[in-house]
This record gives sequence, structure tokens and C-alpha cells, in this order.
Amino acid sequence: MNFIILTLGLLIGSFLNVCIYRIPRNESISFPPSHCLKCSTNLNPIDLIPVLSFIWTRGKCRYCSEKISNRYPLVEILNALIYLILYLKFSITILFIKYALLSSILIVISFIDYDHQIIPDEIVIFGIILTFILHTLYNFKWNILNGTIGLLIGGGLFLIIALVTNGAMGGGDIKLMGMLGFSLGYKYILLITLLSFIIGAAASLILIFLKIKSRKDFIPFGPFIAMAALVTIYFGDEIINWYLLKIIS
Repeated sequence: MNFIILTLGLLIGSFLNVCIYRIPRNESISFPPSHCLKCSTNLNPIDLIPVLSFIWTRGKCRYCSEKISNRYPLVEILNALIYLILYLKFSITILFIKYALLSSILIVISFIDYDHQIIPDEIVIFGIILTFILHTLYNFKWNILNGTIGLLIGGGLFLIIALVTNGAMGGGDIKLMGMLGFSLGYKYILLITLLSFIIGAAASLILIFLKIKSRKDFIPFGPFIAMAALVTIYFGDEIINWYLLKIIS
């Protein structure tokens, strides 16, 4: 079963690469078919095998030898590993399906935000619609109530931060937090808020120390929110219980 989950993650990861490239360019994710960005040759099935095609061609197009970005196998492997980790924790359940799909959405958002400093509305709307559908399959009344409160808290907190800091948080971050709040509920969205600032601060210091970014450079916050959400999905209950025990003791 682990192999099946990894394979599924790789295949969906390959599709995520299409979304990451095309959505911010307002291109269709279904047409035209996958093709080389330099010579425009349509790719054959053998060219689209996740990771393996990249290895076989040594990271180059088979038709024009144009170098292929290492990001393509990275996204595929990242998505597959996240799926496997979620499967090992939740097995085949509604929660696994929900968290796996949400994780894939967060991967797309993170890379688009990093490249273009935007979080497209259509991805956030898709996440909310998908969450609503999944809520109908399990404990509908509670999940809708919990999710609505989470949406208001998540989006509201970041809206307040944006207003107080004169736009330090973008509209995309506000909508992303609203979507996560609706998906994960009020308890988790509070933890995501805290963790996103901790992760963001640590990552920013590392990027500045390594001279990848300077103090004046804009660093998109979406990827930090996504990382905080993934940590919360997997370790959220443990972190919250640990904190509560610390308060009691």
C-alpha cells in the first residue's frame, strides 16, 4: 500500500507542476497538452513519468536538450512523501483524503507565491469548495460550525495585522488563512497563526544569513503559512496537548 500511495503522490505531484506554471499565467491547466517550453514539442507518455523521466533524460528535453528545472522532480517527490507520511498517520480515511488534497493545494500556493508573490483566488476558492464537500461526508454540522469560526478567526486575524501594519500581510495571505480556518477549524488555525510567524522569522533569518535574501527584499509569507499548516496537520494535537499540560503544571 505504501508503494501505491507514493505512486499516487508522484502522479498528482506531476499535475501540480502544471498548475504551478500555468495558473499564474492565466493559462488552461488542461490545454494544450504538456510540451517543452522551448521547442513546444508535445511530450509523449514516456516523457511524463514522474521523476524517472527526469533521471533518464538527465534533466534535459529529449527533443531540443533544453535543461529542465530541478523543481519538477522536487515537487513530485515532496507531494509523494507528504502523502506517505499522512497515510502512515491516518491510513485510508476521510481525514487522509482531506489532508492529502489540502497539502497538494498548499504546495501549489507556496511555489506560486514564492515565484510571483500572489496567491490566486481560484485556488483558494477551490480549496473552500473542496473542504465543504468533504465536510458533508463527515460530521457535517460540527465541521461547518467549526470551519466557519476558523475562517472568521484566521482571515480576521490576518486582516487586522494587515491593517495595523499598513499592508505587511497581503490579501492572498488573508484569504489563505480563511481557507485553512474553514478546513481545519478554530483550534488549529490559532496554532497555524503562531507557528507561521515562528517559522517565518526563523526562515527569514536563515535566508538573510546565507545571503539568499537581504533585509530589504520582500519574502512571501504564503510558504510559511503552508509549512505551519503541514506541521499542524501532523503534530497539531500533540503540540496543543503539550501546551495545555504545561499550563496546568
